[in-house]
Amino acid sequence: MFEQQLINGLTLGMIYALIAVGYTMVYGVIQLINFAHGEIFMLSAFLAVTFITVFGLPIYVVIVLTMACCALIGVMLDIFAYRPLRQAPRLAALITAIGMSIFLQNLAMIIWGSRPKPFAQEALPAFLRTTALSVGDANISWLQMSIFGIASLLMITLFLIINKTRVGTAMRALSQNRTGAALMGINVNRVISFTFALGSAMGAVAGIMVAIYYNTLYPTMGYVAGVKAFAAAVLGGIGSVPGAMIGGIVLGIAEALGAGYVSSLYRDGIAYAVMIAVIIFRPSGILGKSTVEKV
Repeated sequence: MFEQQLINGLTLGMIYALIAVGYTMVYGVIQLINFAHGEIFMLSAFLAVTFITVFGLPIYVVIVLTMACCALIGVMLDIFAYRPLRQAPRLAALITAIGMSIFLQNLAMIIWGSRPKPFAQEALPAFLRTTALSVGDANISWLQMSIFGIASLLMITLFLIINKTRVGTAMRALSQNRTGAALMGINVNRVISFTFALGSAMGAVAGIMVAIYYNTLYPTMGYVAGVKAFAAAVLGGIGSVPGAMIGGIVLGIAEALGAGYVSSLYRDGIAYAVMIAVIIFRPSGILGKSTVEKV
């Protein structure tokens, strides 16, 4: 029982971590909580099913194409919704983010309808639902193994981009001092758009994983997952990419154990409870740093 819930929690945690890094990267660069990020996660699931059912594309092509489309949506979101508000009060950008979240959610309802839909299971290899490994009383399916592998690969890739490339250095410079980075010749708008694209691509993979794992997708799925991923980012330390990864895994395990040992009715409430507890007892999060504001 415990081993199975732990594995289920790790699966959820890896997905939450992929969504959470999108939140934390954008916040780290421009100090904005992009509440529309959950809707990009939702759109990726619907786009993936559309590419499979309408165009008949194989799943590996669908994943790459969906990542590209969601990266483009993220860039457009930055250019048309957030860039005009760069110099505006932070509250204006926050309200805009909430407005874009509602807009994208309703756009999905108009295009695909409001009722839940199953994922196109015929496009997936049949062995994904079979057991790959048994650990004690727990069974790990090939689908769970695939989620672990893909999420781990993406996180390693993200770490290398941030720490080993020029654009990653520019992102870290912007997170420290945007004005200083601009004076050093960094194209601020281009780097911010790249950050949105990278975070949206990560969220796209998470959206496809969730739709496959639960075999369902619906227009409001981004709100629930987005809140949990935001809680994971706060838990790990908002603005810290490694913290978002750790926070996602911790939250996923806590949610799975709570659902298994208390009640599945409270699994969504656990995310809120964890976020509130962290804000009260450790506002900076697990890996976040406390900062002193000079006046």
